[in-house]
Order: sequence, then C-alpha cells, then structure tokens
Amino acid sequence: MKISIHKDSSAMGAAAAAEGADVIRRALAARERVSIIVATGASQFETLKALVKAPGIDWSRVTAFHLDEYVGLPESHGASFRKYLRERFVDLLPARPEFIPVNGDARDLRAELDRLSGLISRTTIEVCFAGIGENSHLAFNDPPADFETTRPYLVVDLDEACRRQQFGEGWFPTMNDVPKQAISMSIREIMRAKKIILSVPDQRKAAAVKATVEGPVTPHCPASVVRGHADCTLHLDVTSASTLARPPAQG
Repeated sequence: MKISIHKDSSAMGAAAAAEGADVIRRALAARERVSIIVATGASQFETLKALVKAPGIDWSRVTAFHLDEYVGLPESHGASFRKYLRERFVDLLPARPEFIPVNGDARDLRAELDRLSGLISRTTIEVCFAGIGENSHLAFNDPPADFETTRPYLVVDLDEACRRQQFGEGWFPTMNDVPKQAISMSIREIMRAKKIILSVPDQRKAAAVKATVEGPVTPHCPASVVRGHADCTLHLDVTSASTLARPPAQG
C-alpha cells in the first residue's frame, strides 16, 4: 500500500483524482469500455470535484458502479447516495457514463442484489474510488466485516458508530432517521478492482487511519484488508495522518 499525505483535503482530492484519471485514460487507450467504482460521503467531496474536471477522458465509454446505498431510502432523500453521485459526478461530466446505481428502496432486495452482482461480475474494475469510515469501515462493511463472502453485493447492518458518523456529517436530522441497513459492495468485490484509491481526510478519521496502516489486518478493522492489495494508494491530509507513527513525507 502506498501512502500519500497532502497539506489539506483539496490537495488530497486533486491528487487522488489525478491518479485515478490517469488509470482511466490508460485503460481507455487499451480497450473500448472501462468500468470503475465511485463512492460517496464527505471524504469524496474534493476527489469527485477534481475528477469531473479531469481532461482527456471519454466518459461515454465508462461504466460507473455505485458502491453502496441505504436500504429503504428513496433517491429523492437528501442523504441518498444515488442523488449524491448524480449531482456531484454524473451530471457534471462532459459526456454521460453508464451509471449503475444501487436501488436501496427496491421492493425486492434479493432481485436488486442479483441484478447488481450479475452486472459487476461480468466486468473488470480498473479503479475503485473509496474512503474509510470513522469505524474503519470500507463501503458499508462495518466491523467485524465479512472478509470471506464471494457475493459482490450484500445487505449489511450498520453499527452504532457508522450511524453516528452519518448523523454527525449532517445527512440526517436525528439519529433515529439514520437507516439501520444498507446494500454494500462486499470486501472481496472491492479487492477485485485492479487499482484502489482511498481518499481519507479529517482529524476524525485519524484513529481509523492508524488502525488501517499500523494495526493487524482483521475484520475488526475492515479497511486494513487493503494492505493485501497489489495496487492501493491511501491519500491523506495532514490531520488524518496525524497519529501515524512514521508518516511519509508530505506530497
């Protein structure tokens, strides 16, 4: 795992987007279509802001898979991740990608899981953009995460720390409004991506970053699994990197 530390979240997002855009451009030069994974949450604000401005990408030849979504939440809800991605990514691109949303309010969740899993299983993911939660979750795989399941998407229960984070970031008016379940891409499916780019800003993520980088690889720290990936970059700002024992030089 490569670690890159930046002076602030804006510089972090710009660097993460530039790295990912380069992967996408090289992949498009080699094949007709390319698939990627895009994530949401406050950690992705600056990365997506820079990614939509990246030059030299024919987005009409890109398929973008959605990482996770709350169960039962309609797209019209202010906290919907489908809404987030359309407003902060899809609608801002110069050409429309194929966007594969996670329909968390589908009447038949099993059928939705089968739809998503069937689509992603037929493709190679060039790059996965993601973050790390305050509880070290990867996507909505809260601790202890399932490192073994081969299902690409699954319904997961959200733990108290995860739900507090969503409330604390202002996505919901009260804790009671935060859903208790989500559809999430599984750990193994995320790890199947050829490249993983993690954007993790803010002091509140420092403990999770330290556990991910310096602690044991364990389901109790889900993000720690990326240390076994062949090509993963962890982009941090100085605050999220502040508790690392030996942080690398600032980029």
